[in-house]
Amino acid sequence: MIEGIKDKSQWNAELSLIKHLDVYHTYDYHHISKNEDDLPILLKYTEGNTTLLLPLLFRPIENTGYNDATSVYGYAGLLTANIDIDFDKRNFQKELHEFFVENKIVSVFSRLHPYIKHQEKPLVGLGSITALGQVVYIDLNDTLEDQRKMFNRRMKTYLNKSRKICTVIESKREDHLQTFMELYRDTMTRVNADKRYFFSDDYFKQLMSSKDFEAKLLLNIHNESQSMSGGALFLVKGNFVQYHLSALNEDFHDLNSIKLIIDEMRIKSTNSEFDYLNLGGGRGSNEDSLFAFKSSFSKKFKDFKIWKYIVDEKMYDILTENHLRESTENEHIDPEFFPAYRSSVNMHS
Repeated sequence: MIEGIKDKSQWNAELSLIKHLDVYHTYDYHHISKNEDDLPILLKYTEGNTTLLLPLLFRPIENTGYNDATSVYGYAGLLTANIDIDFDKRNFQKELHEFFVENKIVSVFSRLHPYIKHQEKPLVGLGSITALGQVVYIDLNDTLEDQRKMFNRRMKTYLNKSRKICTVIESKREDHLQTFMELYRDTMTRVNADKRYFFSDDYFKQLMSSKDFEAKLLLNIHNESQSMSGGALFLVKGNFVQYHLSALNEDFHDLNSIKLIIDEMRIKSTNSEFDYLNLGGGRGSNEDSLFAFKSSFSKKFKDFKIWKYIVDEKMYDILTENHLRESTENEHIDPEFFPAYRSSVNMHS
């Protein structure tokens, strides 16, 4: 039987049984990340001593009476406790499908966690699992010296130069957070980021105040002017440190502010005995300039995969056809987007 958990105390009680979990599985992160009409839910399946947990956001599909499910921004996927190689996934998949049907879920999308084991096997055969690219990480179990050996040649020069004229601090001050938020939005505007990356003030403030995980705001302060040249927000849970969001002051673009911040967080996290500093991948999981920037710190990578499942194929096709019909011949829908009926419409140039 699948149980849908919505209560915070019960959600946290279930997570307490899981050995390896991350910020992206927590109750608070789901509620901070959700849109107004989204329903955060933790699906629980139990068979003997084995427990499987799947955190999702249920979203209404406008004007249909149907819903779909997605994971939060980040890496979530399936969590397991006391699972072994003999686990029979058939009953789990049957009950999960029935739960989705009962809740009128048309499709399900989840970003799997690159570092957590046993996420894929229980889902194989139910929809599809696709590798989109790689994420970069720093292995914090390596010595600081061995980590530094993986830096590209110019990185050490950049860092040495920045350390002479800048100081990295960790701050919880409201005025620092306000300046960081302004720099972040300026950065997103400058790189022409999708609107979903323009988070509200409440989003940042709730991350900083959550008790389900720790949010660390690291800022690069230019010594001479005492101006904030850049900042980054890291999320910490379990043995993971996640490089979540960053911002750069365009007036100090040549100071390599974010590089120095990541290096300082690398040192702090190693000394605090965490296992992974995850830097993530490129834009849309592509090996682009962002990926190149991150891989200048490390040559250690994990595969990033997604799970896609069409529960109600008939309704999925109807919704997709209606979505296509609403677009004009001058508009373009991304054929790779899932679910297709939520694909954003772009004008042909």
